[in-house]
Amino acid sequence: MAAVYLKLNTEMSQRQGFGFPLIEYDCFSLRMSSPPHSFRGVFFFPTCPIQSPSLNLSKKPQTISRNFQFSIRLKYSSCALDAIESNGTGLSPVRLQDGFQKTPCKLWNSNRPKGNRVPETSEKKKLWKGLDLDSKERLRRYSGMLRTCAAEGALREGKAIHGQVIKSGIDPDSHLWNSLVNVYAKCGSSKYASKIFGEIPERDVVSWTALIAGFVAEGYGSGAVNLFSEMRKEGVGANEFTYATALKACSMCLDLEFGKQVHAEAIKVGDFSDLFVGSALVDLYAKGGEMVLAERVFLCMPEQNPVAWNALLNGFAQMGDAEKVLDWFCRMTGSEINFNKFTLSIVLKGCANSGNLRAGQMVHSLAVKIGCELDKFISCCLVDMYSKCGLAGDALKVFATIEDPDVVSWSAIITCLNQNRQSREAAEVFKRMRHSGVVPNQFTLASLVSAATDLGDLYYGESIHACVCKYGLEYDNTVCNALITMYMKIGSVHDGFQVFKLTTNRDLISWNALLSGFHDNETCDIGLRIFSQMLVEGFNPNMYTFISILRSCSSRADVGFGKQLHAQIVKNSLDGNDFVGTALVDMYAKSRFLEDAETIFNRLIKKDLFVWTVIVAGYALDGQGEKAMRCLIQMQRECVKPNEFTLASSLSGCSCIATLDSGRQLHSLAIKAGQSGDMFVASALVDMYAKCGCVEDAEVVFDDLVFRDTISWNTMICGYSQHGQGGKALKAFEVMLEEGTVPDEVTFIGVLSSCRHMGMIEEGKMHFNSLSKIYGITPTIEHYACMVDILGSAGKFDEVESFIEEMKLTSNVLIWENVLGACKTHGNVEFGERAAMKLLELEPEIDSNYILLSNIYAAKGMWDDVTNVRALMSTRGVKKEPGCSWVEVNGQVHVFLSHDGSHPKIREIHLKLQDLHQKLMSFGYSPNTGYVLHNISDREKQELLFHHSERLALAFALLSTSTRKTIRIFKNLRICGDCHEFMKSISELTNQELVVRDINCFHHFKNGSCSCHNFW
Repeated sequence: MAAVYLKLNTEMSQRQGFGFPLIEYDCFSLRMSSPPHSFRGVFFFPTCPIQSPSLNLSKKPQTISRNFQFSIRLKYSSCALDAIESNGTGLSPVRLQDGFQKTPCKLWNSNRPKGNRVPETSEKKKLWKGLDLDSKERLRRYSGMLRTCAAEGALREGKAIHGQVIKSGIDPDSHLWNSLVNVYAKCGSSKYASKIFGEIPERDVVSWTALIAGFVAEGYGSGAVNLFSEMRKEGVGANEFTYATALKACSMCLDLEFGKQVHAEAIKVGDFSDLFVGSALVDLYAKGGEMVLAERVFLCMPEQNPVAWNALLNGFAQMGDAEKVLDWFCRMTGSEINFNKFTLSIVLKGCANSGNLRAGQMVHSLAVKIGCELDKFISCCLVDMYSKCGLAGDALKVFATIEDPDVVSWSAIITCLNQNRQSREAAEVFKRMRHSGVVPNQFTLASLVSAATDLGDLYYGESIHACVCKYGLEYDNTVCNALITMYMKIGSVHDGFQVFKLTTNRDLISWNALLSGFHDNETCDIGLRIFSQMLVEGFNPNMYTFISILRSCSSRADVGFGKQLHAQIVKNSLDGNDFVGTALVDMYAKSRFLEDAETIFNRLIKKDLFVWTVIVAGYALDGQGEKAMRCLIQMQRECVKPNEFTLASSLSGCSCIATLDSGRQLHSLAIKAGQSGDMFVASALVDMYAKCGCVEDAEVVFDDLVFRDTISWNTMICGYSQHGQGGKALKAFEVMLEEGTVPDEVTFIGVLSSCRHMGMIEEGKMHFNSLSKIYGITPTIEHYACMVDILGSAGKFDEVESFIEEMKLTSNVLIWENVLGACKTHGNVEFGERAAMKLLELEPEIDSNYILLSNIYAAKGMWDDVTNVRALMSTRGVKKEPGCSWVEVNGQVHVFLSHDGSHPKIREIHLKLQDLHQKLMSFGYSPNTGYVLHNISDREKQELLFHHSERLALAFALLSTSTRKTIRIFKNLRICGDCHEFMKSISELTNQELVVRDINCFHHFKNGSCSCHNFW
């Protein structure tokens, strides 16, 4: 019966493909003695009962159930495999530490048969013979069989032999102990190897090296380093294999300092010249970025093998030093060492990282020459190289040569197309990939999410998100980070935040992706809170974090928080980074701290187009047009070509200081660069010409626009209004509505201002009411101020008072300034006093409020009240801003103050004014001294009028201009009534067109009349 039972089970196990009789273990277990002393406490043996099945001796073949087959397999594993899981004594001193970082590495030979089973070879058939030999021979045999399993990576069979050793009751010698550690270590089971290692009575360098190598093979670099340290503490000397393995561990965890100590010890014991140690040292220093040391070690090696060559080349490739890669590759080809496809892949990586297309093409031709261009690995490297060199077409050609591309090849070409901004083509390739039946991985889908981001196509992005869930990759970090970025950039902030919340293993990239969605004015506060939470959770910000959060500060104009970030940037040694520096310049510039922005700007080593645009825009935004223009000139000297945003900002700077000649030069530069049709540049040109007094030129630029958006319409409407051409402004508004352009808040400011200039009260009311009723726009304080101005300019003070009370505007400065100005025009002392008292309460430091009230009193001859107001100014330390006018002549701006005698040609200017005054007197002009609100004689009043700043500027312009081109004068205050009449008379006398811009509007004087129709 026993023979039949043994034969039956043996045949069955062989049919199942085990290659050796499984039941043999059960037979041995029946007669096994207790475990040897060395194994006690290490292994726990579960009960393995053997039941003899009933045998059917008929000729019919017996059917063996699946349950029976499973029970046999269970017996096989239970006696050796599961037994090893227990350690009754808990004496194992070597175990995996929680902090070990597992580094991915290739553990198995791709040609090895799957399933951990030993191939059916004649040598393997002899493994189980001769088990009854004497003790030494059996130890030798067991050690030999374990070495075979270790060499072939046969963990399952190695465990079976281990079980047989236990059952045999034999005491292991050092060779068998080392063989057991070695088999578990090389088969990827460092846990079991550690347990065996912990029970070895006398551990030698071989057992230590075997265990260290096992940790390295599984990717536990830091654990292997710790093991090497323990070995040296126990006084066990290392050999060349130990040093090489320890150096490999240092390379994996990038522990350069420990690696240098191992290097020194290897030199001390004379193992430095070993080929494996030398190669490991080159690899360590190359991966750690210490290329000088790597090169030095390489040159000191007695001979170099392909491993050392590839390690050195890979180090230079990682550093992006294509020149060094090619130099050493040329030396390699000149030596006796034959390069392989891995060498070529490294050289291609170096070419890709440095963007060296020519060298990459040379390597491609070399790959063709040696016949490996069709290799999938090389093809993927070629695709990557052509991609990073910007030749997506060549990358597609290489991809087309790959037979039956796998997921790596498909992912490479999709990534290539995405990186080269060919997002639609990437989507098409993905469609072909799915039709081919290849399942995408996380890298494929991450690239497609990035493509959806570039396309700005939320629907396509959501469909890729669905694919991510379908393939079970919704928790992969790479994919999650790409999804967060996509949703944030497309504007679906809520969805991006939901993906972030579901991300199980958030890293710094996840936080940076989330922060990228909170840059605008509405959400920048949330960005600051997210940044604070990121710090609380222990993440250290990098340059991308700081750039993102500084953008939030820029939108919020929060210079206080920005300065704290600046301090943190300095602390993290990122203040020398040009990208972070650019973000700091932007933050300070938008917060109107131009001195700080300029300081950081001047420290930047490399100033690109973006940072130049930021500083130019900052000066323009702050009204420092001259500095903006100087920056533009310096930028061009440094061979940085301005783009449309730079030109638009520069034109805005010209608008601030009304430098028409500079604006025209910028216009010609925009035409030359082909950017005059850009919406930003065109709108800036319209604004510049309008603010420089050339409304006709602004109109020409506006009419030439192919597409006119709300901003361009607003610029033109406000331009007409500023120049007193209210009729044209209202007509432009009608055309805007006819073309289907939707007006906004700014549009109605221009419309209401036009109604004010034209005295159109009812139409002004109609447009104001249409704001909320027709267009759904909530009126702002500027709209209310326009209505107060419309009613006040018409002298309807009762309606003004009712309007202020009804709209609850009693605490707003702008409202009361308009009321005070209207009271000055109409001489309403009572209402003017109330308005002035309110303003002096709200903004006591503003001089114009005191001046207007004083002028109201002076116009009524209330000189005591005038004296009181001026005394109040003196008490509060408020000084009147002097009248100032400037005119541009031959590209240079000349500035004049009232009664100014500092100009080099002041004598000629006074003589010219006297000449003009005499000629005007002959035409019937008489100075209106009523506009001089001082209690002095009429002669003194005439003298004051004679030296007003706008008259000095006019005289100088007439002296300096030979042609009859329009003279444009700009004044910081409201032009007085007498100067207004003076300008009208001069335009008729000289047949010269004059344009004067005061604080309220532009006055176009021509043939004795003004465009404001005496209503300003």
